[in-house]
Amino acid sequence: MVSEKIATLINEQIANEQYAAQYYLSMSAWFSAKDLDGIANYFRVQSKEELMHADKMFDYLNDVGAEIIIGEIPKPPHLFENAVDIFIKALEHEKKVTKSIFNIVKNANDEGDFATTSFLQWFINEQVEEEANASQYVTKIKMVSDNPSALYLFDQELAKRVFVADANA
Repeated sequence: MVSEKIATLINEQIANEQYAAQYYLSMSAWFSAKDLDGIANYFRVQSKEELMHADKMFDYLNDVGAEIIIGEIPKPPHLFENAVDIFIKALEHEKKVTKSIFNIVKNANDEGDFATTSFLQWFINEQVEEEANASQYVTKIKMVSDNPSALYLFDQELAKRVFVADANA
């Protein structure tokens, strides 16, 4: 049902999503070491979401009878300059993921693969939300990073985030 090229691109995206999960887990560990458990929680939830995204793509390839090839996942960085640096890197990473998904959609459209295009619409909508949230948090962390009281409140805000599995995952 999908071409080998589209299957390859989705397999690569599965590895990208798994890498993102590890990258966010590394960010979570950095904040945990600084006793900013709320922000650590935010990135831990991000990590779980990325794994859910990989699972959705895995299931799609399985549903359309494509070969699933699990790619190598490089070790993510674990040394960061500061909290602002981490949030900026998270936003940059989300933009990279968006470009990758758009590339798959473009190729699927070029091939007339409407099933894949339809499937990926969920990811396009998700990336709009992910980039908006990441951008908002970059702004907020820049405002509060030099103010311990404000940073504490920001940490408390992000502690409230919980992982909610997508019903269609």
